[in-house]
Amino acid sequence: MREVLSELKTWTENKEEIALATVVETWGSSPRPLGSKMVVTRSGKMAGSVSNGCIEGAVFEEAQKVLKAREPKLAAFGVADDVAFSVGLACGGHIEVFIQPFGPVHEQLIELLDENRRATLRTNLVTGEATVSEGTPSGSELARREGDWFIEPFRRPAHLIIVGAIHIAIPLHRLAKLMGYRVTVIDARAKFATKERFPEADELIVAWPDEAMSNITLDNSAYVVILTHDPKFDLPALRSVLGKDVGYIGAIGSRKTNENRFAALRAEGFTEDQLSRVHGPVGLDLGGRGAEETALGILAEITAERFGGSGSFMRETRRPSVA
Repeated sequence: MREVLSELKTWTENKEEIALATVVETWGSSPRPLGSKMVVTRSGKMAGSVSNGCIEGAVFEEAQKVLKAREPKLAAFGVADDVAFSVGLACGGHIEVFIQPFGPVHEQLIELLDENRRATLRTNLVTGEATVSEGTPSGSELARREGDWFIEPFRRPAHLIIVGAIHIAIPLHRLAKLMGYRVTVIDARAKFATKERFPEADELIVAWPDEAMSNITLDNSAYVVILTHDPKFDLPALRSVLGKDVGYIGAIGSRKTNENRFAALRAEGFTEDQLSRVHGPVGLDLGGRGAEETALGILAEITAERFGGSGSFMRETRRPSVA
């Protein structure tokens, strides 16, 4: 929804009749994930995508029928191998798209997203009934189908919070920006947390971790990586996030280092469930030991946590491929 938010705001202000098309099921190769959206107006305007091109024309026509009848429709589209190959679906595929008139529930969702608040949209694919609630569940942020219901969490834009402006943090903040994260770097040492070292950071905070964290929204759109490797910084940072519903907590250091941290935190009353949320040693084992490889391993682990991935080789998984 966020990718078509600006168009929807303009069109609703202009009182356009709008149909909302959402990918709710895929088989075979899929050019767009579940939850991908395309919006169509009665006057012929379009925004967004449900297939990167191969069925947009057909979805447009179905959307016009939905607007005329004012009734939702679950439409199935099979993509033949020859057509699929020409648009990048080398194995063909089958897509189900739910098309519905844009209504008050969607206007409420737009208001929440426009105010940078979290929301969850639930749509019944049989009746068209839809509800929106503020907040999102823990776990994967991916849209999913549960029987007749399609569940779409809308978190705030992903926010990577790096505690410790060390050498590894430099490639990590660059990789995160490339992947669309808002990035905050925290360090009490002013000579480390500089714009010269972190030119792409959205925010540089020179403060102790607990002080800095007290002024940051810590919810499941926040991903915290602690790189300081020094108890006087590590422990305040961990104390600040262990009781919060953040999307990820990672702490650099050996298993022994992390056990020492956990022992200190247990003595302060933190529970095993809270400590088990810490990824430490941090990151996936990619084999490389340089700063760039370490940063890649950290961001790969965060990505797996965000989207429910296993971190395994794709050839060893049964996860649907993305064309």
